[in-house]
Amino acid sequence: MQPRVTAVLKTLIAVLILLLLVAQTAMIPGVAAVTAQQNPDLAYLRIPGIIGGVLFLALVQIVLLCIWKLLSLVRGDQIFSARAFRYVDIIIGSMVAAAVLLGGSLAVIYAARAVNPGILLLGVLGMVVGIALALLVVVLRGLLRKALQLEQDMSEVV
Repeated sequence: MQPRVTAVLKTLIAVLILLLLVAQTAMIPGVAAVTAQQNPDLAYLRIPGIIGGVLFLALVQIVLLCIWKLLSLVRGDQIFSARAFRYVDIIIGSMVAAAVLLGGSLAVIYAARAVNPGILLLGVLGMVVGIALALLVVVLRGLLRKALQLEQDMSEVV
């Protein structure tokens, strides 16, 4: 991969992580406060909502950091190593955890009758997309394993 492309990707990842930090520290608590004020009967969901939102975005940040590390391995021509699998496994686990967290959050707000059908549909869509992406990364992990095996086989031949 070209060094410029890697540098641009890392810059974009850094910007995304910073924007997610702003969302975690300012936007989520602010939206939760306004929502609790507008719906006093659901104010008890404010703190769990903040925790769930911050955790969800933290899982996204973990995925972004792992992608950063994988880009570093690519740039250092070390992508075919055991370290790469560790980061891929963390990505898969984070995606599954995010989908489970989203499902749990939907169950809580559905039980509290605090969700309209459109939000419920978007949440279910988010869960399906999260699981689909995790499965896609599982397939890519298999391809990485096969490429590593082929590289090892070729190094033995040469």
